[in-house]
Amino acid sequence: MRLDGYMARMRPPAADTILWDSLVPGFGLRCFASGAKSWVIRYRDRSARRLKTIGHPPALDVHRARRSAQALIAVAELAGLPLPEDTQTQEQVLFGAVAEELMGALARSWKPSTLKRNQDALHRELIPAFGEMPIATILKPDVVRWRDSMASRPHAFNRALPVLSMLMQEAERFGYRKPSSNPCRLMPRYPTTKKERFLSHREYRSLAAVLKDAEGEMAQAVAIIRLLIYTGARSGEITGLRWEWIKPPRIFLPDSKTGAKVILLNAPARAVLERVGQGTHEREGLVFPNSAGTAPMNIQPHWIALRARAGLRDMRLHDLRHSFASVAIREGISLVQIGRLLGHALPETTERYAHLADDDVAQAAERVSSAIAAGLGLQL
Repeated sequence: MRLDGYMARMRPPAADTILWDSLVPGFGLRCFASGAKSWVIRYRDRSARRLKTIGHPPALDVHRARRSAQALIAVAELAGLPLPEDTQTQEQVLFGAVAEELMGALARSWKPSTLKRNQDALHRELIPAFGEMPIATILKPDVVRWRDSMASRPHAFNRALPVLSMLMQEAERFGYRKPSSNPCRLMPRYPTTKKERFLSHREYRSLAAVLKDAEGEMAQAVAIIRLLIYTGARSGEITGLRWEWIKPPRIFLPDSKTGAKVILLNAPARAVLERVGQGTHEREGLVFPNSAGTAPMNIQPHWIALRARAGLRDMRLHDLRHSFASVAIREGISLVQIGRLLGHALPETTERYAHLADDDVAQAAERVSSAIAAGLGLQL
């Protein structure tokens, strides 16, 4: 059984007994009929069984006691000392049995969206692949075989690999694996090509006409899409927008993919929000709620319908953000300023748009070379 805090608080047993932990073999809770309890670790010394007391609840909780037991096992293993009895069965602790515990320890530093994404990878990809394997015996060939099995789903593998790597590293800290044994180290990801789709002038006009025609039947969806076009924001930043965060000429997002963020509201974006807020007396809560008013509306079905009418079936919502950046490049705005407008945490993220300025650079080179040739009296 897996020891927990409830067991440490339960009523005294009729006779002295030891409850053994299923996560760390050799670690247990010793319960006396008198009501006293102690955390113990069992080992064999010169053919005799021994019990070492680690501490006593409630002064020492189950999580700290378990970590202490794991540390003693790790120290004994490294020093070549007698290990806790049945430590050889530690290799039988399955990945699926401890994955949630390991992720819980890591999740304290994650944003909710990161936790959800990593939990999805754990349950969809990692537990089906490694859940029945002892966590201590997962080796690089096992990860390579899993990688090969994911050849048809490279993006899913690339998302799940770093999650597995973090879990393996945390398993070392918990004592489930030997130090420096991470089998994901230097494991290559599948090469992928980032999708880059930008609206042309003609496509902008086509989409604008469709949005105008749809104002009556899906006003909220049209407003969301227009805000995405005008601000270059991520779709979740607009669909999850709250009135309390809007302080014209800015939107102050308390959290986003890259942390707290400020979105500058230009005149067209302000006009959209003013129309949405008409007739609203108390401006608080979600700007674009679902029909029940309990969560942000799902924009995706509306977008699929609208883009089909505009003849843009391959256009994703996120491509509106790319298009915002491409227009900024054409207008001569620097990459630094574009990065600030889009809320990029790293300059490398904005650098992906640098090639869009190649035509402008080529035209500048033509003008310079023409001027030099004219000065030299050459005909081009």
